[in-house]
Amino acid sequence: MPPGEPEPSVAEPHALLRGYLDYYRDTLLRKIEGLPEEELRGSRVPSGWSPLELVRHLTYVERRWLCWGFEAERVPDPWGDRGGDDRWRVPDGMSAAEVIDAFRTQCDRSREIVRDARLDARARLGGRFPTEDEAPSLAWILFHLLQEYARHVGQLDVARELADGTTGE
Repeated sequence: MPPGEPEPSVAEPHALLRGYLDYYRDTLLRKIEGLPEEELRGSRVPSGWSPLELVRHLTYVERRWLCWGFEAERVPDPWGDRGGDDRWRVPDGMSAAEVIDAFRTQCDRSREIVRDARLDARARLGGRFPTEDEAPSLAWILFHLLQEYARHVGQLDVARELADGTTGE
């Protein structure tokens, strides 16, 4: 079992979803650990995203789905991870440490939102979801977040291997 995965005995769905989200959050941070600034900000893939842009994107993914979506909080610029060309971006002058700190802070907020919420609870109306028909359950949102992380951490695996040969966990 890879480090950080929930124990195999965990069967309660809420704990399992929270555990795997934390596993992917931690894996994302491990994948960028030790990369020099030029590798964090540069791209190794044809589509042009950088590891730091990916971290910022996932910060906003969490915010869009849990704060703006599930909680219907007012979120200034929920699509702020994208530039005018709809590509992920990190604002000029924002340090790598600031991007990573914002990610950690958002993950803490996401954990707080999810901690005591029921999986069958529907997203509140008025934020991302204007009507009840559009409002997904928390279970759906968490599964959506898991697939986002699985896909993006897999992409980061490739970028890291191209950067310095590091593979695996």
